[in-house]
Amino acid sequence: MRTTAIELNPQVVAACRTWFELPPDDARLSVVLGDAAEVAAHAHWHGQIDVLHVDLYDDQAAAPVLDDLVFYGHCKQLLTRRGCMVVNLFGRSSSFERSVGHIREAFGADTLWAFHPTREGNTVVLAQREAWRPSEDTLQARAMQIQTRWRLPAPQWLRHFKPIAP
Repeated sequence: MRTTAIELNPQVVAACRTWFELPPDDARLSVVLGDAAEVAAHAHWHGQIDVLHVDLYDDQAAAPVLDDLVFYGHCKQLLTRRGCMVVNLFGRSSSFERSVGHIREAFGADTLWAFHPTREGNTVVLAQREAWRPSEDTLQARAMQIQTRWRLPAPQWLRHFKPIAP
């Protein structure tokens, strides 16, 4: 899988390489220093991304730094037809409903999924470029593949992963 990471702070990249074994750039990994809002707006990336992971918080983690309709609209444009954006939101934060509202407006009401919030209050939200609902059998089969390949409890995750009501 080809992975491109966009990071504004060079100290974050250095820390990841030093402490978390982030490997050097190669044919599969490219770490780009830049502003995610600017990169997301650039037409070069449109329609190129299958899975977009977005971290909206800075080192203060008080509220999302990039959290408006324009940014989420650009994120949607980055995705392939069957692509999705994944965002971690602070589910107990006052900004949660606002963030979900912006994502819903940019992606469409029937494209959003979420996990139940963690004890710490984090909620992972998934937004699809185009709405589609895989069957329960398909989701179960994919969860079993993840469990077999990476020894992760993916079948259990399905109990906590549901569409967000429009």
